[in-house]
Amino acid sequence: MSDFWLLAGQLALIAAVAGVVSFGLIAVLGVFLARYALAQPNARSSHKEPTPQGGGIAVVSATIAVASGAYFAIPELLNEPYWLALVIGAVILLAFVGAIDDVRPLGAVSRLLLQVAAAILVVAAIPAELRPMHFLPWWLERTLILFGCVWFINLVNFMDGIDWMTVAEVVPLTAGLVFFGLIGVLPGNATAIAAALFGAIVGFAPFNRPVARLFLGDVGSLPIGLMLAWMLALLAASGHFVAALLLPLYYLIDATVTLLWRIAKRAPIAEAHRDHFYQRAVDGGYSVYRVVGSVFLVNVVLAALAMASTFFDGSAGYQLALLVFGGALVGMLIWRLAAAERGRHTPT
Repeated sequence: MSDFWLLAGQLALIAAVAGVVSFGLIAVLGVFLARYALAQPNARSSHKEPTPQGGGIAVVSATIAVASGAYFAIPELLNEPYWLALVIGAVILLAFVGAIDDVRPLGAVSRLLLQVAAAILVVAAIPAELRPMHFLPWWLERTLILFGCVWFINLVNFMDGIDWMTVAEVVPLTAGLVFFGLIGVLPGNATAIAAALFGAIVGFAPFNRPVARLFLGDVGSLPIGLMLAWMLALLAASGHFVAALLLPLYYLIDATVTLLWRIAKRAPIAEAHRDHFYQRAVDGGYSVYRVVGSVFLVNVVLAALAMASTFFDGSAGYQLALLVFGGALVGMLIWRLAAAERGRHTPT
């Protein structure tokens, strides 16, 4: 038990330091971002005034710096520096891609190829013996993980469309991942990054509070999506596949249903839009606070369900029941968000 509390204290320290570093970097970079990284409002934007973007520079930098520093300060916490170096390299690559895209948008093909390159590095950082889908051939399993990573990178980017939305997702999700690290399910490297990302996004949150003074930007959303995908893949590979689905379930369902809907309408899937349920709810009259508050509460419950999946983890029925309950909860939230738009179009 003493080891548990020691580890909890170390992870809390990592989160606190990352939060302070992230907050401090934003305060220092604020003038630069306001001058060189303004996001201009357009038809698909949720903001009405030019707003600085690039807060992800601070979030990602704080996460990497603090997690790397922990490797030297608390060497017993981390393992396999080679795998950690691969992940950090991939994160830095995507941060550069996002930074360029924030200033001068890249073509869809170039952007996708660079995302695939980063995802390949992350998949290479998953030890060969960790297999979330061991019933498949190894090469097919790794290919599916690669596609999943690329999808999750874009999913987080797609869902970063209103103030505090990424905060409402990342805080409960990383808290859940830290829990799995505390009970010895998630490797030390991933647990340290989860704690650092938790703190860094909390440090960013005051600047992104509605109405936001700063946006995350692609420089943040792309590498954050990659880090989350890597940690969730490790969680699934450890035998907690249901937990790895529950933690990001709202994002998965909203983004995937929206993508399928746009495909059915033959709308361009690589083009920015406002078709996500949370965006449609805001357009329908719900306040940003109401939307992100509802998403946050659902994500907290999903994190609790993921943690509960560690009990009776050998029972397929119990795991299925948790997943069905989580899916129903997300479905009810999406129905409520869609109701705002339905109400707007209802004749009076």
